[in-house]
Amino acid sequence: MTPDLDRRTFLAQVSAASAAAAAAAAGLGALGCRNDAGTSMSGGGSLDGLSATAAIAAMKSGEIKAEAYATALLDRAQRLERLNAFRAFDREKVLIAAREADKARSSGTKLGKLHGLPIPVKDSINTTMYGATNGTKWLTAFRPSEDAGVLKPLFAAGAILMGKTNLHELSMGFTSFSATFGQVHNPYDTTAVPGGSSGGSAVAVAAHMAPLAVAEDTLGSIRIPATMCGIAGLRPSFGRYPRDGIMPLTDDKFDTPGPLARSVDDLVLFDSVITGDDSPLAEIPIAGARIGVPDFFMSGLDPEVERIVRDVLAKLGAAGATLVPVKLPESVRGAESVAVAIFGYEVVASLTNYLNAQKTGITFDQMIDQAALDVQGVIKAFGRAPGRPSKTVYDAMLTQRQKIRDDIKATFAKENIAALAFPPAMIPPPKIADVGQMVRILNHDVPRVDTMARNISLGSVASLASLVLPAGLTKDGLPVGIEFDALNGDDRKLLALGKSIEKALGPVAAPRIAVM
Repeated sequence: MTPDLDRRTFLAQVSAASAAAAAAAAGLGALGCRNDAGTSMSGGGSLDGLSATAAIAAMKSGEIKAEAYATALLDRAQRLERLNAFRAFDREKVLIAAREADKARSSGTKLGKLHGLPIPVKDSINTTMYGATNGTKWLTAFRPSEDAGVLKPLFAAGAILMGKTNLHELSMGFTSFSATFGQVHNPYDTTAVPGGSSGGSAVAVAAHMAPLAVAEDTLGSIRIPATMCGIAGLRPSFGRYPRDGIMPLTDDKFDTPGPLARSVDDLVLFDSVITGDDSPLAEIPIAGARIGVPDFFMSGLDPEVERIVRDVLAKLGAAGATLVPVKLPESVRGAESVAVAIFGYEVVASLTNYLNAQKTGITFDQMIDQAALDVQGVIKAFGRAPGRPSKTVYDAMLTQRQKIRDDIKATFAKENIAALAFPPAMIPPPKIADVGQMVRILNHDVPRVDTMARNISLGSVASLASLVLPAGLTKDGLPVGIEFDALNGDDRKLLALGKSIEKALGPVAAPRIAVM
């Protein structure tokens, strides 16, 4: 991705922006987007290229208006509607809130850490303004009585709800397709999937509609879109962030909100607002850091994914990291099976309880009977008899889950490592038209769900802190990410190391659609 613009360099170009934008307003690029972003600067800068940290600083200082910044993001989102990143947003409501932010600054009111920042929110997270459809038509009229817990500190810090982003229906898939709201498209290649289930949030960030978005991860729903859209994402340690007001797929096991962004600094900003930890976060140097490379998670990869990730590991080694080969315990290798069994046993009851507790007036059967065929297939295969695991199997999986937690903690201690490093997905973003049950990798047919779920399941099952960073582009120009997993509770240490890793790796080219 291109580096986030230096704030002062950008501001020096602002005076030329309006004329340049107006002059090019009618031009269409090869990807169907305008050649200018409506905010293009002579020299390549733009408001929508700012990081959240830089944009907030500029708005707080008065160097740019919150209204101008919101306008730039809204304009881009509207020009790129064909990516289908948003389920809903109200332009005028966002602008009204931005004007209020400007008034607050002018009046000398103390400004919050997220002053004037429009933030897209995944549509599985409750908002009183837009509801939470979770990708199903049955909940289009649902309006919760209060915002989700994770959103309250964001709004209290001055953030503006930009809108609700599309997702895979009921968060049950990796392609971000909804029978009601359609397919979300990857900004690097609109014929490819963006990953899921938080595809809309990831696309909004990758395509520069916003620098920071709220997502949610049960089994990879932050990490898979991050890797497939070339951005950064954090699945926090389970329990680190509030989980109330989010449609759950499990019973207090895996589901957690988290951020997607274009820089680690913005992930740190999000984390500090949610946790209330304002202490400075110094980088942890790469030199001397011990990073585990797990054998199992590096096996059977698409050749391009393996090439890119091994190149990243080589860069880390050259920067002074000690790369430690790690043979994962057998229990850890079975994390995907444990995750799927727990999900299958709990999903129907979890969703039913949510629908009842939120007084939606909708039944689980109503939602599923009209859902996309792939979602119906998931429930039939895992959530209902005969596919649903028995109570005996479920109890055994809970025991195995604890063993995985114990074994991975012991592995970290034995190898004295700060994190594990591996690709979140075994494959690059697949074409929308090619999504099927099996994937061909190195002359082997691999179940598609395994290519997405095998490597990310450990983070969910063991409640690890997981950070995804962009690693590079395939020969076809598709993004690949690398995941770093640290032990539960080590989120800030992981982010501190991530800041150094991000610098060592350098930028990955943004999608052309985001810089036109």
